[in-house]
Amino acid sequence: MTDSTLPALPDHLSIDPRSPHHVAAVFAHDIGIRFNDKDRSDVEEYCISEGWIKVPAAKTLDRKGRPLLIKLKGRVEVFYR
Repeated sequence: MTDSTLPALPDHLSIDPRSPHHVAAVFAHDIGIRFNDKDRSDVEEYCISEGWIKVPAAKTLDRKGRPLLIKLKGRVEVFYR
């Protein structure tokens, strides 16, 4: 693929379709997230400018049955694989 066919990666992205930060066109391609120089595959939401990611907290669920998320702060890099 060339870079012209890929949509620009947003500053704030969520995998939850109900979120206002969900961009379906980005998920048509494989993206990677590097947090503090370590590749992560369990990221539910990220914000590059504020420097945080949200990941599930083990197997804990909230009252609606969705994974309970914790926010980790650090350096966030997002890229297409």
